[in-house]
Amino acid sequence: MAVSRRRLTAVAVASVALTAALTGGCDAVNKALDCVQTADSIADSVTDLQQAVENAANDPAQADSSLDSIEKNLDKIGDKTDNADVNKAVDDLRKAVGNVRTAIRNGDRTPDLGPVTDAAGELTKVCSK
Repeated sequence: MAVSRRRLTAVAVASVALTAALTGGCDAVNKALDCVQTADSIADSVTDLQQAVENAANDPAQADSSLDSIEKNLDKIGDKTDNADVNKAVDDLRKAVGNVRTAIRNGDRTPDLGPVTDAAGELTKVCSK
């Protein structure tokens, strides 16, 4: 359920950022749109990862597939923005995802997803600036 609240928060923050940006010029609009797309992609990715980890005992390949999907989304997000703060948040999230991948490959069936959700939250904060 925490992901659902994060997703709602991310969408709300992105909506506020978009509304504020509409009065601030093209650069602000572009940043807001990047953040809306980012927040939505990240919320979906974190949800997918949590489900994959919960089901890892039944389908270990699902977690790996979910991590691949998240990394692809992060690549797309990074390509859509030239904002340094957004890019740093994406890099932090990429590192957290990499740590989960390593933990799973090392046999951890219940890796700590806290850093992933924290990094996603930080990305949402960056979007609200």
